[in-house]
Amino acid sequence: MAKTKTPSKSAPISIEATLWKAADKLRKNIDAAEYKHVVLGLIFLKYISISFEDMYNKLNADSGEYEYADPEDRDEYLAENVFFVPATARWSYLVSQAKQPNIGKIVDDAMLAIEEQNDQLKGVLPKVYARQNLDATSLGELIDLIGNIEMQDAQERSADVLGHVFEYFLGEFALAEGKQGGQFYTPKCIVSLLVHMIEPYQGRVFDPCCGSGGMFVQSEQFVEAHQGRVDDISIYGQESNQTTWRLCKMNLAIRGIDSEHVRWNSEGSFLNNAHKDLKADFILANPPFNVSDWSGEMLKGDARWQYGTPPTGNANFAWLQHFLYHLSPKGQAGVVLAKGALTSKTSGEGDIRQALIEQANVIDCIVNLPAKLFLNTQIPAALWFMRRDRASSSRYQDRSGEILFIDARNMGEMINRRNRILTAEDIRQISDIYHNWRNKDGDYQDVAGLCASVAISKVAELDYVLTPGRYVGLPEEEDDFDFKERFTELQAQLQQQLEQEQALNQDILANLAKVRI
Repeated sequence: MAKTKTPSKSAPISIEATLWKAADKLRKNIDAAEYKHVVLGLIFLKYISISFEDMYNKLNADSGEYEYADPEDRDEYLAENVFFVPATARWSYLVSQAKQPNIGKIVDDAMLAIEEQNDQLKGVLPKVYARQNLDATSLGELIDLIGNIEMQDAQERSADVLGHVFEYFLGEFALAEGKQGGQFYTPKCIVSLLVHMIEPYQGRVFDPCCGSGGMFVQSEQFVEAHQGRVDDISIYGQESNQTTWRLCKMNLAIRGIDSEHVRWNSEGSFLNNAHKDLKADFILANPPFNVSDWSGEMLKGDARWQYGTPPTGNANFAWLQHFLYHLSPKGQAGVVLAKGALTSKTSGEGDIRQALIEQANVIDCIVNLPAKLFLNTQIPAALWFMRRDRASSSRYQDRSGEILFIDARNMGEMINRRNRILTAEDIRQISDIYHNWRNKDGDYQDVAGLCASVAISKVAELDYVLTPGRYVGLPEEEDDFDFKERFTELQAQLQQQLEQEQALNQDILANLAKVRI
């Protein structure tokens, strides 16, 4: 049984947690939805200033490959993929002005100046610092606070520290905003599980509902952690919420990830597909659950609906077919969907699911997730893993006639009363099951109550329902369980209870007799 996580009293508080606690104290008349742009914008501004100043010092040294270079020449920075920061937007200048009564306007002007000098950041940075509900004293204190982020970390590590702080703050703001915050933030443990299962080592990674960019960040981190080259993957994304898109662009820039192909338009991926010709090697996505107003009535006969027209009242199977449309011939997809999509037969959804299983033969694995993982919904969810080429290859077994089911409902641990996370061990266990089943060198075995490899013919017998619990069964009892011994133990306990009741009754009768006398 999952237990609520209680931090050790002696455990050191992380830099991120310390900063969050301090920054949150400065928030007065601003709610989390607005305050996140204030804080994250300053963290981003400090990050690009650090990168700029490091390059500035190399150019100013006037030696080696940078001999005769002009440290104020914008082109010198563009050549090194470093953002150019004008003098009045540099962090050192802002710190020197932090106590000025017009510091809000100074920061807004700095954001505008940076956008004017860097095309990739045009329309991205927040200009919210001169608003009346953010007083100059609080803003100055926040600048001083973020100015101390290094906290004994080496200068060369400061950019990496800022990246971790930015990611941590995204999660904390999502928690603070509750349902609204969850719209731009997929819990890190779910993103990590998706990435570890499909292993995006090399190729094009696509997320057509990319939120704040967590899928891309985790993909790059995965490649780095496995001694790969981050230049071997390229990212493509789309987001319909402009505010969230801005967060995504900053999140990627602070990690040094090229976001050139991360696009925004208000119509969204269905009506205005920003990457019409893209065939991705990996798709990682957490689309909004059960969306009813996705403009399905305007897309009848769309080329993406190869396995059936999705109902206008629910976008789940529109998303699945949108992902498949963009999947390369050997591509893989890991997708989060509401659990209802595993069983629904409403408005032809059951027929589409059957076609995906039988006709397309792309459903590779289904993972049933525990409850309370998401910040923005209590709707039960599952992971769908799809592969175009499920026949035998140099790396993978021929699993074209089977589907792997994993029931992870009992995994995870509670971090507070409302939210659960999957632990690193949970993620390892689930991804190992999938890899052992999928990879040629794997050693897979069914485990009752946890996982089962099921023939498609068996799935057909159960009317193409994909709920893992239908297939994995119940956990086996421990082998050393002795029924006779347990029965004897229960008999003894019952006999003891009867004897205690008899003794109690006798005491009561004796006391009554004394009262009568």
